Amino acid sequence: MNYILSNKDASGYPVRIYFSDYGNGKPVILIHGWPLSSQMWEYQINDLVNSGHRVIAYDRRGFGKSSQPWDGYDYDTLTDDLKALIDQLKLTNVTLVGFSMGGGEAVRYFSRHGGKGVSKVVLISSVTPFMLQTESNPEGIPMEKYDEQIQQIQQDRIGFLDGFGKTFFGMSRTNAPLSKPLLDHFGALCAVASPRATQACIKAFGTTDFRKEMHLVNVPTLLIHGDQDKNVPIEISSEQSAKSIPNNQFIIYAGAPHGLFYTEMKKLNADLLAFLKDQA
Repeated sequence: MNYILSNKDASGYPVRIYFSDYGNGKPVILIHGWPLSSQMWEYQINDLVNSGHRVIAYDRRGFGKSSQPWDGYDYDTLTDDLKALIDQLKLTNVTLVGFSMGGGEAVRYFSRHGGKGVSKVVLISSVTPFMLQTESNPEGIPMEKYDEQIQQIQQDRIGFLDGFGKTFFGMSRTNAPLSKPLLDHFGALCAVASPRATQACIKAFGTTDFRKEMHLVNVPTLLIHGDQDKNVPIEISSEQSAKSIPNNQFIIYAGAPHGLFYTEMKKLNADLLAFLKDQA
């Protein structure tokens, strides 16, 4: 398996970041959402590689096959892990593709590391610019909601993930966009994550304010979001990002839930490839 070494954790051990690396051509880095792993990109990697791209998907610390330190789940540290990956693989002309929580690392990479080596950005169902309800962000999600999720995880993490997954993919009695075995598979990817990371990252993506950083994303950017996203409502996320990123294309998927990387895979893959080609 492939690993790079990132910053040492509080105990002095280097954090190992797992990644997969397929294909040749201009690099595309896939940043997964919470609480999944890089394996969520299974239905995108094939099309991207076959279209002539080098595709690198990595596991955020605490998730998948990467190290599971106790701390280090703030966006500065997580973005330093991304930079370590880019530096150690000596990547240039990179397209960053961030899904949900992963959009935060993509944006923070520009404010913290100047966007070095990155020429395009894709934000899919992204949590940016700011999720938390405050006086200056009254339409955001109350902190009590995040606290409730953390309490549920502490009491029954696997039970929480089961319910979360159904909302994530927009499942209901009348709508089943994926099979139960596949839903169980995605749940298993989430279950592998460190319980500590699962909880800590709720605070990271739920309370980090990227509003003053969005204008620093100074490369062509594609925004994609479903208008029926119940996890990251489009009104407080991508609609606001589209007002702040200077050079962006914003595509709204009518009727799509949060987990559109599967429910809308054909459309998503086509839009990704078109953006990569048009902005070459």
